Amino acid sequence: MSTQIIEKEAVIIKFAGDSGDGMQLTGGLFTDDTAISGSDLATFPDFPAEIRAPIGTLAGVSGFQLHFGSRKIFTPGDRFDVLVAMNAAALKTNIQQVRRGGAILINEDGFDSKNLRLAKYDEAQNPLEDGTLDGFEVIRIPVTKMTREALAESTLGTKEKDRCKNMYVLGFLLWRYNRTVDTTLKFLKAKFKSKPDLLDANLKALYAGYHLGDTMEEFSDRYTVKPAELEKGSYRSIMGNDALVLGLIAASQKMNLPLFYGSYPITPASSILHSLSKYKNFGVRTFQAEDEIAAVASAIGASYGGNLGITGTSGPGLALKGEAMGLAVMLELPLVVIDVQRGGPSTGLPTKTEQSDLMQALYGRNGECPVPVISTSKPSDCFETAMEACRIAVQHMTPVILLSDGYIANGAEPWRYPKAADLPEMKVSFAKKSENGEHFMPYQRDEKLVRQWAIPGTPGLLHRVGGIEKEDVTGNISYDPANHEHMVKTRERKVESIADYIPEQKIDAGFDEGQLLILGWGSTFGVCESVTRSLVELGYRVGHAHLRYLRPFPRNLGGLMRRFDKVLIPEINNGQLVKVIRDKFLLPVVPFNRIQGTPIAHEELYDVALALL
Repeated sequence: MSTQIIEKEAVIIKFAGDSGDGMQLTGGLFTDDTAISGSDLATFPDFPAEIRAPIGTLAGVSGFQLHFGSRKIFTPGDRFDVLVAMNAAALKTNIQQVRRGGAILINEDGFDSKNLRLAKYDEAQNPLEDGTLDGFEVIRIPVTKMTREALAESTLGTKEKDRCKNMYVLGFLLWRYNRTVDTTLKFLKAKFKSKPDLLDANLKALYAGYHLGDTMEEFSDRYTVKPAELEKGSYRSIMGNDALVLGLIAASQKMNLPLFYGSYPITPASSILHSLSKYKNFGVRTFQAEDEIAAVASAIGASYGGNLGITGTSGPGLALKGEAMGLAVMLELPLVVIDVQRGGPSTGLPTKTEQSDLMQALYGRNGECPVPVISTSKPSDCFETAMEACRIAVQHMTPVILLSDGYIANGAEPWRYPKAADLPEMKVSFAKKSENGEHFMPYQRDEKLVRQWAIPGTPGLLHRVGGIEKEDVTGNISYDPANHEHMVKTRERKVESIADYIPEQKIDAGFDEGQLLILGWGSTFGVCESVTRSLVELGYRVGHAHLRYLRPFPRNLGGLMRRFDKVLIPEINNGQLVKVIRDKFLLPVVPFNRIQGTPIAHEELYDVALALL
């Protein structure tokens, strides 16, 4: 039978199996190859909190979702065109999300009696035989058995051979989507260059899976997805945390300041620390502290000494950092606090996404303690957002909270990376000794209400620091009631005046006035954008605006919202931005909330928006 190559505009694939089946790696390698092929894409890794979750159980399923196409891709997709199910639990967890007529690639060896029992199928029930898979294209391959056969001559043990079965699956999918194995070959050769036996086994498994399609008639159909029409430039696939790292380094270089990152490991922010530690050649210093309090305190100390002080965490750590952040507000020193949000409270859902910390970022400190808050919206946006957080912190002498979340941190998309020469200049100036011998006044302010950055040890700049209230201008300790009120309101005005130095809010898609405004922040960007475009195509006057600046808001936000009949705010929380918008603008905005550890689906938001219209 001759091979038929079918062109697809877009494809959604979900790789699912045990957390030890290598689904994250398989999905990542397929994503890398997809990016090189020129498709636009969005990914959604989904994995258990445990390092090694219980094998074969529903709680232990690890997944990686990829949506790629020849058109613009905004979300990782709702329903899968292809599900790779390495065992019974993976099938049971994901089958409801496979579209009717979609393909399900089954590892038959993951459906024995033990796997069926662990996946909580009833006795004598086998989804491969009872009609569960009716209406789908089912591709049944004994992956484990065939991987072992391909590695029959290998000196590896059975356990090590079985770990290569993800390469077998990857090889088959590369064949099915008319790809080469070149990208994967480069990765494997680099990863196992000092372990020839492991390299040989993975290569054999990869080629065995790839050539399976050529040798079996039932796999005659292949698919291809043309490159997307993206803006011209050089692209790479980027994950959110990696883009944050590059943005912080770029800001450090543009400011000509050494970068210090003090952090305590916490999911899903840990990879920022891991990645930054590799860039010592850019003058980056990283410090793994003993706890969250020490981490933020070390960054404040670094900032006091003239460094670009950064710390990173997730929601629980932000709570612990609260007191020290208040110290930074009182000192009026630049500091960037990155919060990669996850489900809470307490330990909550460590590996699941949530926009859970907006209220904590805005108000989660004792006393009147205003801090600018900005948010990133997608993996590629993290680069610019990191640079902007650093700019605000240094130019306005204030701590800044940068909100990301687990979906953005671990998701990937193509990034058109800029040239260093095209990045904005960010000049930094330090206080200098007065030429006429005047005593240094540490809290004397400029037209932006910003005090000077005085480096300790500089002759003529002797001044007091600490957490007790400061006397205006002199910085001396003051318990005067009127001075305290004056300083509280001054710090508040300084933060609110940042609105004069940020862009006005723009419409990201659709109309700038009309029936409905979908107002979002953070990782809801993709679904807000895609739903807006769908409704505009139906003839509705809908606009989408996405907030980067959450405190202060852009100057024109109130007027922009009032140009629409209704405002819908989708959030992956219980309605936090909604409360802030209602309080500040007195508008009857409509919330739409999902708190399930996953991104909001296109069809969910579409139905809600359509009902409002």
